[in-house]
Amino acid sequence: MKEHDTILTTDNLAVGYRNGKQQVTLLQGLNLSLEKGRLVALLGQNGAGKSTLLRAITADERPLDGTISVNGKNLLEMSQKDRSRLIGLVSTERIQAGALTVTELVGLGRQPHTGFLGRLDDEDREVVRQAMSDAGIIDKANEYMASLSDGERQKAMIARALAQQTPIIILDEPTAFLDVASRIETMRLLQTLAHDRGKAVLLSSHDISQSLMLADELWLITTDRQVLTGTTRQLVADGAMDRLFANRDIRFNSNILDYSF
Repeated sequence: MKEHDTILTTDNLAVGYRNGKQQVTLLQGLNLSLEKGRLVALLGQNGAGKSTLLRAITADERPLDGTISVNGKNLLEMSQKDRSRLIGLVSTERIQAGALTVTELVGLGRQPHTGFLGRLDDEDREVVRQAMSDAGIIDKANEYMASLSDGERQKAMIARALAQQTPIIILDEPTAFLDVASRIETMRLLQTLAHDRGKAVLLSSHDISQSLMLADELWLITTDRQVLTGTTRQLVADGAMDRLFANRDIRFNSNILDYSF
């Protein structure tokens, strides 16, 4: 296997939503790709279509047009079980899992690989243990989710995705509710999963500075609803970061890797 094999591609993808009989297109004509071993940050202002794009890529919602392929196969033609063996999703929504221990929550990630009753065998339990270890949450294995900090809860959710053993992990605003230290720790964890575990990791984020410092590539949704892709260095050098927000008084400062007035 090459160091950075392409695993997911989109062909002329269009995403949006339907309001009654009206179809609202947010983004269209998207030809995107994800590679193993790379951390990709999806950036854009509120309402730009980040979450909509991620829901389409995970087949949580059907795109308005175009196709999504994983390993050359049409994702939309796969069963839910087959899709869940390819893509692990960490949603921005807070699930009601306070009564579960961390081990029990992470064990739910084994569902695509277990039988109808979802019983874990010794191999499954080892996968769960390794997922908690890789996510840095194994010291909380027997604690209830309700007792965890926001940062610890996010690690447990990432561990659950790891337990699915998918080549692709997609996260919608994984640092949204975290303090500064937890945001940095979470981003570094995702970078490690990409670089050391060979995962293709795609995340949406409002944390511009951390994304630019740690992501290998960016997908930028501009104010005119184009999606620009490339390495962080390339897009910064091309001035693409100044196309992210409509307010022209907000300018990107390459010295601090963030925006200022």
